[in-house]
Amino acid sequence: MTNPFDSTIAPWPATVRDQFNDMRALILKAAKDADVGPLDESLKWGQPAWRPQRPRQGSTLRLNWQDSAPQTLALYVDCKTTISAIMRDIYPTEFAYETNRALRVAIGAPLPTQAIDHLARLTFTYHRKG
Repeated sequence: MTNPFDSTIAPWPATVRDQFNDMRALILKAAKDADVGPLDESLKWGQPAWRPQRPRQGSTLRLNWQDSAPQTLALYVDCKTTISAIMRDIYPTEFAYETNRALRVAIGAPLPTQAIDHLARLTFTYHRKG
């Protein structure tokens, strides 16, 4: 599978790159399983991001590592949504939450695969009409 983010993540430590790739695979699978159609994979604010191509479908999910928080990868959701609050209610310990935007996963810890899957599905279907 081609990774459009290879040059972006190349400077990151190997363990972080590996975890990023595992999380990216979970995100792409969740989108496929949720039948959101094709995703745009792009950089938003210099960070890897995913968003359904279909209009009025869902929101953007970003994933990034920073030198300022080297022990975690952060998943970012739109702060104007209730996504972070919903996830905090359902998965209070699976992520370290920062305000209403960032959900952090520890580097090297087992991935909370169910929670990441749920986060991606919720984000990519956020604007669907019931």
